[in-house]
Amino acid sequence: MFVASLILSAVVGLGSPERGEVAFRPGAEEAAVPERFRLEPATFAYERTPIYDAGRYSVSKLTFPSPVKSPDEANNTVHAEYFEPVGFPGRRPAVVVLHILGADFPLARYLAARLADRGVAALFVKLPYYGERRPEGGPGPVPRKFLSDDIERTMASMRQGVCDVRRASQWLASRPNVDPERLGVTGISLGGIVSSLVVSVDPEIKTAALLLAGGDLANVLWEMPETAPFRQAWSEAGKTVADLKALTEPYDPLTYAAGMAGKRILMIAGNVDEVIPPASARALWEAGGRPPIVWYDCGHYSAAGFLLPAMRRAVAFLDGEPPLVPAPPPAPTPESTP
Repeated sequence: MFVASLILSAVVGLGSPERGEVAFRPGAEEAAVPERFRLEPATFAYERTPIYDAGRYSVSKLTFPSPVKSPDEANNTVHAEYFEPVGFPGRRPAVVVLHILGADFPLARYLAARLADRGVAALFVKLPYYGERRPEGGPGPVPRKFLSDDIERTMASMRQGVCDVRRASQWLASRPNVDPERLGVTGISLGGIVSSLVVSVDPEIKTAALLLAGGDLANVLWEMPETAPFRQAWSEAGKTVADLKALTEPYDPLTYAAGMAGKRILMIAGNVDEVIPPASARALWEAGGRPPIVWYDCGHYSAAGFLLPAMRRAVAFLDGEPPLVPAPPPAPTPESTP
């Protein structure tokens, strides 16, 4: 059990920023968190600025410092959007929402809004090198990105992203209308992969909905269509998939998936996914203790046609409903066996 206390330094009228501090004091379980994802006791400042009121929820911008420092100053401030339920009594569950690799922020905002509609506080967090976190310049003609040919820097971004989400959940836990015992995380594709790491290593996050996520990062990076230039450069340098696996294993969801055991997890996967292969989803499912999993008849990109029902299922699950996973077909009886 950690303690996250809120200290308000300024609360002004509507449209003016709220500035405050959150004091994070980890419990004994923090010592069991893998060192690269472990957070030290800290008090961090934040600023929250209202954007608009949507009736059943309000939306505000949130910034706070990343607990991990990268070489790029702009990347070291976390930018998020808080979807706060309005008119729901008592302390509510809260979820960190993460976006896809292609930075389709409207998709993440839609998911956060649907959560808030049901009374679940939702904090949409932009991962390292996305949105305001991407530096204007940098070496070479292309701005720095989360996923790049520099695998070591990509893995450093993965670590920073996990730690940022952990700090974001501490901010949520400090809110007066949030139940710190009901913290969750969700995401699609890249967001689902980071979410699987977070729920596996963070002792305070008990719930996750993982959409189009999987393990075996080396194979995912090697096979996904977007990394064809990387594969060519990697092979020309005389490196192999085994070399890639050695670099990615410390950040691979499979390495930590045993931490999912005993938690409320829902997985949603595509049975012909060309980016997160079904074998990668099954590997994460197996390593995570075989949580409820729903298979849609789709690939990664054709999943667009299934995202609305998938997100409805995820939102209901994160709000506490049973996963409603279709039952497997019955085993054949001796009479029906050929």
